[in-house]
Amino acid sequence: MSTVEIVYSAVSRGYYQKIVVKNQMVSITKGRGEEAVTNKINGAQWARIVSEFKKINLESIPQLKAPTENRFHDGAAIANLRITKNGKTYETNGFDNGFPPAEIEKLVTLLVAFTQE
Repeated sequence: MSTVEIVYSAVSRGYYQKIVVKNQMVSITKGRGEEAVTNKINGAQWARIVSEFKKINLESIPQLKAPTENRFHDGAAIANLRITKNGKTYETNGFDNGFPPAEIEKLVTLLVAFTQE
């Protein structure tokens, strides 16, 4: 996991959130132009992230289908998950913030939980 960077972002006209996880650290930005707040991820949380990450087929990420489409009419912020591993980037198509594709749902839930601490 030392060569892995995971970025979750959610954006709309009035909303901005970016979560970056790398090397057992998490950086959270809650507004455009704001400074990121960086914290160390504890061992138990890191173990859960690693466990969920290992379940994801990185090659399939660009083909994942969003379960809802509220972002098409400003009903939800547009969310995105980008994973970079060994210099190669895998990125989802946009999906509704709060409603990720099932294949990445547990990982996204773990990432978003950092914003509620």
